[in-house]
Amino acid sequence: MKLEFDGSPPPFGHAMLKYFAFDPDYVNLNHGSYGSLPLPVLAACNKLTLRVESNPDLFVRVDQTALITKCRAQIAEFVGAEMNEIVLVRNTSHGINTIMRSFEWNAGDIIVTCSTTYDAMAGLVRFLHDSAGHPAVSTFVIQWPTSHVAIVAGYRAHLQSLPRHPGQKVVAIIDSITSVPGALMPWQALVQVCRELDVYSLIDGAHSIGQEPNINLGKANPDFWVSNGHKWLYCQRGCAIMFVAERNQAIVKSSFPTSKVYKSPADRAFPGETFIEQYNWNGTINFVPPLSITAALEFREWLGGEDAINNYCHNMAVRGGAHLASLLGTRVMDETGEFTLSMVNVQIPLPPSVQPSEAINSLFNQKLLAPTNRKTKISAGVFYHNNAWWTRCSAQIWTELADFELLGNVLQEVCREVVDELQAIAKL
Repeated sequence: MKLEFDGSPPPFGHAMLKYFAFDPDYVNLNHGSYGSLPLPVLAACNKLTLRVESNPDLFVRVDQTALITKCRAQIAEFVGAEMNEIVLVRNTSHGINTIMRSFEWNAGDIIVTCSTTYDAMAGLVRFLHDSAGHPAVSTFVIQWPTSHVAIVAGYRAHLQSLPRHPGQKVVAIIDSITSVPGALMPWQALVQVCRELDVYSLIDGAHSIGQEPNINLGKANPDFWVSNGHKWLYCQRGCAIMFVAERNQAIVKSSFPTSKVYKSPADRAFPGETFIEQYNWNGTINFVPPLSITAALEFREWLGGEDAINNYCHNMAVRGGAHLASLLGTRVMDETGEFTLSMVNVQIPLPPSVQPSEAINSLFNQKLLAPTNRKTKISAGVFYHNNAWWTRCSAQIWTELADFELLGNVLQEVCREVVDELQAIAKL
């Protein structure tokens, strides 16, 4: 997957748009949801796809294991983990499902979530509660304004309040960066709290790799950690990295779906035997997305490396959020800046009396992404939190302040239209 570049990269900002396949009438301020594949990485993926299709038997039976091993080595170094603790999966939801379904749940076990836990993970927890063993669910509430110090103290108190008994399992799902609002959590400190209180820590790092600088899993020492490569790292969808600490590999007894190399625990020479091998091939898939890690890392290095990318995106998020709040006459959610990396949350002028619903979400999606009254389409997350409406904007290497200005104009227009439509419906 060797990339070929001509010269040095242009400056960050709109000059970077030529390296992405965006519709010229589309302004992307929602990169955090689905990621955005750079054209050079796409070209490398297409080249690898042709290699696969030229001889599928050779690739699957001989070549792909060595390529996966290379990617695992690269990404293990990137996140500060041991290589034998890293495997590649389809996406973060896939990885967390694999881990959580591997626990043998019993009555009295507890799964700890947060009010900010991603919807799909909250759904998984409800499913597990409804399944054999029926583990209880305990939710820690996070509302802004708050602080990292307050979250850590409150989380400790929440865990300490749980009823405990011998033989009980308590597993905490912790976001490293929450989805809505887009906010950096003090997850390393929360992992330490879990360790002190004999609680398994499973980090939902969906937004971390490529956005969060200096990830060091060896130092943070969570029990489990999963992150998408296709969101912020520029890999092809779907690609995710799953970390399982060596001490816990006996828990994750099988890949999902189960691989042909599965061994019963009684037949294993050591607890983690076959852990890595199960993820090298567990059914025919498109092998290209996880292998795009190499091309994505090379593209990022050509751009100037992690510090250059993260610093630009962070500064643009801070400046853009402040500018958008000024245009809307509102405020940013994170006034101190301790929760902000490359996503910023700004209040929008929609009355709190408008309650969240699927209908409201559909209205915003329609009016932002498929408008009938303007040519330009724009994406940004819209959500309800603590009696107010907010937009979550993802800053990227192509983002400029002008994009926030455009979003501000569109949001003012859309908020008026949403209120008018709701009032019209109420009169019917």
